[in-house]
Amino acid sequence: MNKRSISTGVILLLLFAVFTFSVVNVDVKPIGCDGTDVGFATVNEAVNKAFGAHETVYKLSKYLGLMTWGVVAFFGLLGLSQLVKRKSLLKVDRDIIALGCGYAAMLACYVLFEKLIINYRPATAGGELEASYPSSHTLMLVFVMATAIMQLLHRMKRSTLRTALIAACIAVATVVTLGRLIGGVHWLTDIVGGLLLATALAALYAGFAFPAAATPQEAPTEDDA
Repeated sequence: MNKRSISTGVILLLLFAVFTFSVVNVDVKPIGCDGTDVGFATVNEAVNKAFGAHETVYKLSKYLGLMTWGVVAFFGLLGLSQLVKRKSLLKVDRDIIALGCGYAAMLACYVLFEKLIINYRPATAGGELEASYPSSHTLMLVFVMATAIMQLLHRMKRSTLRTALIAACIAVATVVTLGRLIGGVHWLTDIVGGLLLATALAALYAGFAFPAAATPQEAPTEDDA
């Protein structure tokens, strides 16, 4: 285990817990749909009014969010192929097993905050209130893309393709995160909470998956090999 990376993850989790407590208790006003309470109401309301609601941006962030499951499926199949070939779970690469655990933790957080509702979205979907904190799209996209970048650094040699894939991961995570805010379907605090939780999980993943360093070791170039 890499203690530095794990410590960073734990600190981020504590910050997320403190921030969540603050969202529940600080400047709470009934500014949400159907008069539901929202913490940091003054800031959240001002940001929401400044951006408004943009259906095109919302739909773009929604459909790009589906890429999460494609990336998860890819690494799931990679782990499954290693298990079949090596005939033992203990022989599957450590970073892949840790990634599976990370995905499980991510989904557990998603389910938890669907049940433990902190606040609701600024706008209803089909007339029904939906849990808003933390932004699930932000949580999942940032975590999945961050860990995908670590995998690319670890498994691919330096190349134009690797650089392009990393840039794509960053772009998708950024567009989706901003899209949830600009699209008018999340409060600012939802986005911040999602980012804190996602980066905490990513730091913990790095600590367990790559014990020799806080970030995965670069795959050698052809010249280095």
